[in-house]
Amino acid sequence: MSIDLIRTLDDRNAPGTPDPADYDGVSPGWSETEFRAFELAGGSFGGYWRGAPGEVYFKAWPYDEICVVTCGRVALEDHQGRRREFGAGAAFYIPAGFEGRWITLEESEKHFIAIQPVVSL
Repeated sequence: MSIDLIRTLDDRNAPGTPDPADYDGVSPGWSETEFRAFELAGGSFGGYWRGAPGEVYFKAWPYDEICVVTCGRVALEDHQGRRREFGAGAAFYIPAGFEGRWITLEESEKHFIAIQPVVSL
């Protein structure tokens, strides 16, 4: 394999905007951009993300996700209203199936890896 296969997790990758229909709810003014650095055969992917203040709601988070906030502040709130906030330098894991809201409190950026669940037969 070549060094050319090494990818950076930053905004030098092609930008994309997730479809609001992928969420169970989106607040007015919600805005985000993903810069996917890689996608694997099983559907897992990773990259860099930017978001403006707002929130999205999930009945079930679609994958396991590891996040590292590089700037700004975000919060996760579960379906019972319990909340955790994360700022620059925080690293955290969101399990597939999490029900709740992702809240971007201020302009924020993160590095992320989304791991699709393994389906066993």
